[in-house]
Amino acid sequence: MVHVREHASQHDSIADLPLVTESARITDVDAMDVDRRSEVESAVTRQLKPAGLESTYDPFNDPQTWDDLASELAADGYADVARNVTTLSKRYHRPKPMLTRVRFETDEDVDFVAGQYVGFQYSAIPRAYSLSGSPTQDDLEICVRRVPGGRLSPRICDDLSPGETVTIRGPYGELVLGDHSPRDKVFVATGTGVAPLKSMIDYVFETGRDVYRGKKRDIWLFLGADWDDDLPYRTEFRELDRTHENFHFVPCLVLESVLSEWDGETEFVQHSLLKHVDPSVVTAGLNTPWEGWLQKQPRSGIDARLDPATMEVYACGINAMVYGLVRVVESLGVPASRIEAEGFG
Repeated sequence: MVHVREHASQHDSIADLPLVTESARITDVDAMDVDRRSEVESAVTRQLKPAGLESTYDPFNDPQTWDDLASELAADGYADVARNVTTLSKRYHRPKPMLTRVRFETDEDVDFVAGQYVGFQYSAIPRAYSLSGSPTQDDLEICVRRVPGGRLSPRICDDLSPGETVTIRGPYGELVLGDHSPRDKVFVATGTGVAPLKSMIDYVFETGRDVYRGKKRDIWLFLGADWDDDLPYRTEFRELDRTHENFHFVPCLVLESVLSEWDGETEFVQHSLLKHVDPSVVTAGLNTPWEGWLQKQPRSGIDARLDPATMEVYACGINAMVYGLVRVVESLGVPASRIEAEGFG
């Protein structure tokens, strides 16, 4: 059985870890998500037209109206529309930004292995964040998702700016790449869990580790989020997908189709992974629900397929996904020695 390491457990003890520098300097802070309120307004109007209510309500100026609207739609038999309006309401009223990338430079060089994390202290509050850049780069980088009511993430998203100084401890962590091998690499993440995997993916291509004895190996990334702009580094991953025939990026967006014309994967990442497995090479016995996913056609547009016999898997994200993913790939026959997993939340 694979041991899933608990990344978030480091938060409470991070202040006790060895100090690297007291004067790391912030060089760049960028919001990674976008303001899509105008899109939400258009989407709500589209939802209301079948019910003939597009001119009855103005939910954009009164949050309470959203609840009234959803209740009326449900009472009138438009349960699906009511759910969609509630979903769009949450998107419309959420804080901005929700996702931020932060680059910083340290006085001393920080030697780290792709996949490791550091303690990041700002406003006297320490937290553990995975490094998302490759070890070959000069600046260090993290990506932060706002936790409503959190002590540090809202400050990073709202207040942190270039030129400020922070304290860095580390690096630490055991979620790292295995030895160079002929196996295909399959990375699976939800949200900011992709940060350590991005570090690995960048390093793999920068150092030619996607090639083994002259043969290119497939590199996969299954990345789950609610909305398209909740995908950290989506632009970079799509560019890699465009420029490298052996890199396959599979965004799995649970809610995006409510807002846009998204026609890609909408399932959880572990289910989307199963859809991309070649069922003819599966020799292990799966339970009935998982076997059903093997028979579904992918919506990613990717022709390549996964072979469990040639996979090594790296997973990071919320605990429910990670534990579920580990069970799935073990059931497919991927040996425990070829699965590295870290969960949080």
